[in-house]
Amino acid sequence: MNTDQPAHDCDAVIDSVSAAVISDRRFLETVLLAMLARGHVLLEDVPGTGKTLTARSMARALGLSFSRIQFTPDLLPADVTGTYVFDEQAGDFEFREGPIFANVVLADEINRAPPKTQSALLEAMEERQVTVDGETHDLPEPFFVIATQNPVEQEGTFALPEAQIDRFMIKTSLGYPEFDGELDLLKRRDGRDTRSPTVETVLSTQEVLDLQSHPEEIRVDEDLMRYVLELTRATRSDYRVSIGVSPRGSQRLFEAARARAMLDGREFVTPDMIKRIAKPVLAHRLVLTAESQVDDVDKRAIIDDILAETPVPTIE
Repeated sequence: MNTDQPAHDCDAVIDSVSAAVISDRRFLETVLLAMLARGHVLLEDVPGTGKTLTARSMARALGLSFSRIQFTPDLLPADVTGTYVFDEQAGDFEFREGPIFANVVLADEINRAPPKTQSALLEAMEERQVTVDGETHDLPEPFFVIATQNPVEQEGTFALPEAQIDRFMIKTSLGYPEFDGELDLLKRRDGRDTRSPTVETVLSTQEVLDLQSHPEEIRVDEDLMRYVLELTRATRSDYRVSIGVSPRGSQRLFEAARARAMLDGREFVTPDMIKRIAKPVLAHRLVLTAESQVDDVDKRAIIDDILAETPVPTIE
């Protein structure tokens, strides 16, 4: 199995996106990792950190179609999925695709839409299809959702239910850029003609589909499968947690670990790869006890504790 070329392609994508997005390289790797593993990403950050630019740049570098949906309190499910419109010439109803029919969909400020509209994404994210008036319509492949939400403003928002949060493979954030990175942003602003750097298209749609199939060839020893389950099952018995990681979460950690191995140019998964992606894959799936919520317990700290307490298998 040749792992060098897929890893090289992934590096080229990240290099291209880095030309426009001022962020930590590990953040871009995490977002790309979710796409490679056929997952979705939830970005929680304050406004102005580059969430929209990240999604748009990632789509362009991958050579994929892009659509942005601004979630608002008056957004209807049909505004997302599409609807049937009467064609006077044909004398029949025809389906008009909604903005969700794109390879990369940015669901901007998803927590501002009411639950009924949020749920319109559920079937799409899990089944890669939407059902309108009893008719099922397949979404394009690949299909990748990047949703954003503002952690600061709570007025006029609708918290995502656990079922919706569990559909996201990864939850992460850009954070504020380093001093030099923010200085570079000011320099771009000063040079008005070049303030929006060009993102080079690195791959084609077919090449992205080929990359998504590559993690299936990555070897995962049974000891590491057991390690994955020991980590996720430990969340279910932690005294700070009301509801731990579901079996779906265990599968997502397994899938993300294989994608991480591909990014590293390896033919097999190691314990270190699992540990590196455990927090962004698992932390958001935890439902804390009432006492833990009052004490403002950090979900990522719980995962850190479990990683420290769980014996790591030895790889021969």
